[in-house]
Amino acid sequence: MASGPSCNHAGVASAADVRRIALSLPETDEHPSYQGRPSFRVNKKGFASILDDGESIFIWVGSLEEKEELLAEDPRKFFTTPHHDGWPTVLVRYREVDVDELRELLTDAWSLKAPKRALAALEARQGAKRKPSARKPGA
Repeated sequence: MASGPSCNHAGVASAADVRRIALSLPETDEHPSYQGRPSFRVNKKGFASILDDGESIFIWVGSLEEKEELLAEDPRKFFTTPHHDGWPTVLVRYREVDVDELRELLTDAWSLKAPKRALAALEARQGAKRKPSARKPGA
């Protein structure tokens, strides 16, 4: 995918990066959710949503403990609201994270909801990217 002004492959993340990364994950689709905001799901299970504030997303995390760790780690990046109390979800200011961290956060949220076949597809894709070249020694 070609990089344009709204798609940042290095440095601070953008809403376009959220959409690009989420939709690159196997079996992911985008659908309107809660007042029409863009949301992403795998196997019809939501894992992330772009909020209306123009600066943050909501993602699922593995546990309430993980949520608390993220909130304590960096309040500039991670926050919550009373609406999310008691749920393993965290709000992320995507402009405070770089694209690699955003990719990790979205992939982790996706993996919590993804079926085994989608997890296997991502693992196969990542394995193919890491495969050593088939060059012969000394060539």
